[in-house]
Amino acid sequence: MNKALIILFAVLLTLHGLIHLLGFVAYWPLKDVPELAYKTVFLNGRLDFGVGGTRLYSVLWLMASLGFIAAAVALFRGQAWAMPILVVIAVLSGVITALDWNDAFRGTLIDVAILAVLLFGPQITRLTAHFG
Repeated sequence: MNKALIILFAVLLTLHGLIHLLGFVAYWPLKDVPELAYKTVFLNGRLDFGVGGTRLYSVLWLMASLGFIAAAVALFRGQAWAMPILVVIAVLSGVITALDWNDAFRGTLIDVAILAVLLFGPQITRLTAHFG
């Protein structure tokens, strides 16, 4: 992947990480976030976390936020651990956003896109190098 694409991907990961802070703020709850209304019941009413469980859920949002930002910095700096951490964080993010699908489905779709880039990006780079 060339440097410009790495920078773009790192910026997008940072933005995604910053957006995850909204989940932490909304589900702790520290402040009302209209896009992510506070609730303790998820999966369309099938899973009740209660107040304590919802606080733990909010901490997972914070972990995803910090993880995306750390992975973006590591990717930008060329650190080998960026990709494995990014896979773990994208899966975590996908799970927590899917639990609140009605409000956070966009995050799940972004996580699937991130995982697709990680999975297929190297193959696309090799193909373009072969034909270029």
